[in-house]
Amino acid sequence: MTLSLQEISDRLELEDLLHAYTDCIDTKSFDGLRDIFTEDAHVDYSATGGAVGDLESTIHFLKEALTLFPATQHMMGNIRLQITDDAATGRSICLNPMSVEKDEQQQQFFLGFWYEDEFVRTAMGWRIRRRRQVASWQFNTPDFLLPSSLAY
Repeated sequence: MTLSLQEISDRLELEDLLHAYTDCIDTKSFDGLRDIFTEDAHVDYSATGGAVGDLESTIHFLKEALTLFPATQHMMGNIRLQITDDAATGRSICLNPMSVEKDEQQQQFFLGFWYEDEFVRTAMGWRIRRRRQVASWQFNTPDFLLPSSLAY
């Protein structure tokens, strides 16, 4: 498949947007998510026990929930994008090692999931309009963090 310069540019911009998202999460710079998502975004983290809602409620949730974790890394891979003019969809893998305090010690655990995204080109560049987590696997997750809906 031969890509036009615009298609190459769009793909690079979308991949950069996904990496900017992970940087906001891992540096706990949650207000920066306003430059990642559209104002009317819908975000669904329910697959891993998180919130579902609009951008502002998502930012509030992250500010509260991620205080439990002194260290996180969200590593994106296998990014698949379908771009049509000013809209795109994507699916990407996220490998998410995290650290939490348990019994006065740090416990590391790992989550594997996909992000399924809808993107839109705005006057400020590409933004995520919809994001949904799809759980795949987990390893060494402390029981007190597992939502009852997860059956791994």
